[in-house]
This record gives sequence, C-alpha cells and structure tokens, in this order.
Amino acid sequence: MMEPIVSIENVSKRYRIGGLHPGYVTFREVLGGALSAPFRALRRRGAGDNPDDGPEGRTLWALKSVNLEVRRGELVGVIGHNGAGKSTLLKILSRITKPTRGRVALRGRVGSLLEVGTGFHPDLSGRENVFLNGAVLGMRKTEIERKFDEIVAFSEVERFIETPVKFYSSGMYVRLGFSVAAHLESEILIMDEVLAVGDAAFQQKCLDKMRDIRREGRTIFFVSHSMPAITRLCKRVLLLEGGRVVCDGAPQAVVGRYLSSSWKAGAERVWTGEDAPGDRVARLRRVRVCDTAGATAAVLDIRRPFRIEVTYDVLAEGQRVVPIVELHNEEGTELFSTHDTGGGEPRREVRATGRYTSAVTIPGNLLAEGSLVAHVSLMSHSPSTLLHAREPNAVAFQVFDDEGTGTARGDYVGPMPGVVRPLLDWTTRSDIEGAGASPDRL
Repeated sequence: MMEPIVSIENVSKRYRIGGLHPGYVTFREVLGGALSAPFRALRRRGAGDNPDDGPEGRTLWALKSVNLEVRRGELVGVIGHNGAGKSTLLKILSRITKPTRGRVALRGRVGSLLEVGTGFHPDLSGRENVFLNGAVLGMRKTEIERKFDEIVAFSEVERFIETPVKFYSSGMYVRLGFSVAAHLESEILIMDEVLAVGDAAFQQKCLDKMRDIRREGRTIFFVSHSMPAITRLCKRVLLLEGGRVVCDGAPQAVVGRYLSSSWKAGAERVWTGEDAPGDRVARLRRVRVCDTAGATAAVLDIRRPFRIEVTYDVLAEGQRVVPIVELHNEEGTELFSTHDTGGGEPRREVRATGRYTSAVTIPGNLLAEGSLVAHVSLMSHSPSTLLHAREPNAVAFQVFDDEGTGTARGDYVGPMPGVVRPLLDWTTRSDIEGAGASPDRL
C-alpha cells in the first residue's frame, strides 16, 4: 500500500487563556523559578491536579488525540462548528504552530492559504507583493518569475499590477492573494474558507482551480462552512467536535451528522411518550425524510424525488386532522408550505381515532442545494381551524447538486443563487436560417 503523504499521530494542542505575555524576565526571576519549581509540583500532586491542565478556566485543548492518515491525491474536507479545532489543525499542518503532544509527518512540500493576502504590504505594488507573498508562502524567486504572468492573469488585476495594493478594492486584494497561493507547486495544499470571500465569478475560478489541482494528483485539505461545496468536491470528510475527529468518511454520511448537531435535529424524529407535541385531539409520533427506496436519508441527490413522512395519532372522534409541512432553508427563508390537498382537492374527511402516516413527495430538480429544515404541524379545519401540534425544526437534511448531467447545474461548478432550482426545458433556433426554422431541443 502506498505510504500516506500526511500522518498525524495522537496530536493534541493546548492553549493558555486569560493570561498576559510574561515579557522579559530577569536572571533573579529565572533562578527563583527554578528553585521553587519542585515545591510547586509537589503542591499540584498533593491537590490531585494534572500538571498539564494548569489553573481551572485558563487552559483550552483545541485538539485532543487526533489520529489521521491521508493518501496522495485525496481531497479531504474538514467541517465543524466554530471553535471545533479546524483552524488549529490546519496551522499545525502548515507548521505555523507546534502540537503540544503527538507527531505530524508531512511527505511533500506544503502550501497553505489560511488567510488570503498574508504577507502583503500596503505600500508595495501588486508586482512587488506577488514576490513578497510568494516568498512568505515558500516559493523560490525563480519559481515566482516563471509563474508571474500566469498569476497575474488568473487574478485579473493586470491593469493595476504596478499600483500599491492599499488602493486595491477588497476583491482585487483577495484575487491576487489567492492566485499566488493557488500557483504554488506543492504536493499538499491547505485552504481555509477560500469560498467565503469574493464574488460568484471568483468563487467559480477557485473551484475550477481546485479541480485542476486534484486532477494533478496533489493532496488538498479544504475547510469550509459551505456544505454544498464540501459534498460536491470532496470524497472524504472529517467532522471535528471539541477538538476530536468524531466522524471520518463519505461526505453524505458526515455532512448528515454535522447537520444533526447543527439543527439539533436529524432526518428522523420520534416521540413515544406523553411529551409528544400535541393535545387531546392529536399528537405527533414521528417525522422522517426518506429516499425513493424508503430509507431514512439525511443527504439527498437534487435529481431524485424524496418524501417527508408524518406519523400522528388522532385521539378524539369527529376530527378532520391535517398535517402541514413548512420547508425553510439555512437562512431562515420559507420555501413553501404544503398540506394534504390530494392534487388540488382538500382531503378533510373525518378520521377515526388511531395512528396515521401521511407522506408528501417532493419532486427532483425542484429545490436548490443546501441545508433544509422542516417545521411540522397538525391542524383541523372543521368546524373551525385549530392548531393541535407544532414542532419547529422537526427534521433537517441536505440537498446536494453533483456535477454532470440531469440537473440545472450542467457542467457549471460555481455557486447558483435562488431557493429553487428547476430543470427547465430550453429550445434554440437559428435566426440565420430564418424565423420559420424549427426549434431544436437541447
């Protein structure tokens, strides 16, 4: 088996918080500290403290016992909530900081893009900053000279390359910084939130460049809060929680777990006791998202239809109970609300007491990719409209839009705006042949 290009063995990183930098110390302070050290150690052991932990509330373990192997050519996504340890892991891989414990072995040249534009000086021109920034990132002068025209062309700031960068817009600054880092001839490329900056066109160029780097067989660590980008680009994803790798595997499974922890809801929610949402008329018992095979699914292909099933108990006679599903995206925008109309005709028949499961089918190529959450309610409409149960964030799931045929994306890999993404029928005719020419279907 091929030797891993990155090996991480039992790596932990500790930070001291709440303290000030000690500054310069005198010889007397050094000598006094050395003489008192054995007595401080005895006091800590007598109190039962761990000498590695330090005073309570002043130590933070950003990483805890991380073990990882990455093969050459892998594009590894790293996800997690703020403070999970993602940036710390990348800084250790970039040799910006040392681990407190453990060992990291890197078998190849490392290029990192942790902060776009690191090494830029505002009073220097774009040309001078390309050489300065390249040197900071580990490029040799001859390498920068050889790639200079390609770097500038990619950044699209040719007209301003002799202008001091303090006069650049934020977008120009970002494009030039990314261009330098992306043209490193490194075996391992580390990128942290490069898609969080720039406009849609720049993000498209970033994604295209990442695909080119991946095809060249180089290894990429990619940190992002964009789950669609992670799902679409990566074949392997790591989930960090509290400084530990809690999940390592296929993007659909790992992203599903991440969404469950983010929304405090997964693809299925079950209530068994009297604490189930509802009243004396009706109570919710289960809500789940399932694919065409009927399996519970937290990550769904945009091309395939899926169902949201609502299981509920009708507890009182003579009621016309109707389930309602409201679908929202991660920005909180309501996409639509739906209830059982039977294709246009309301189904408000009286239901006998008992358990029911109602399912609504969402067609493929309707929703845009991203994280979605469903609010579920139970209502009755006769003799008057009454709300019996409502559960916000009942289930959460991810819609991903893969590259290729069968979707509105086609071969475009950049961000696509909007809350819906229908696959619409287009026709094209040639005006050269005359207005009477028959249209050709695409």
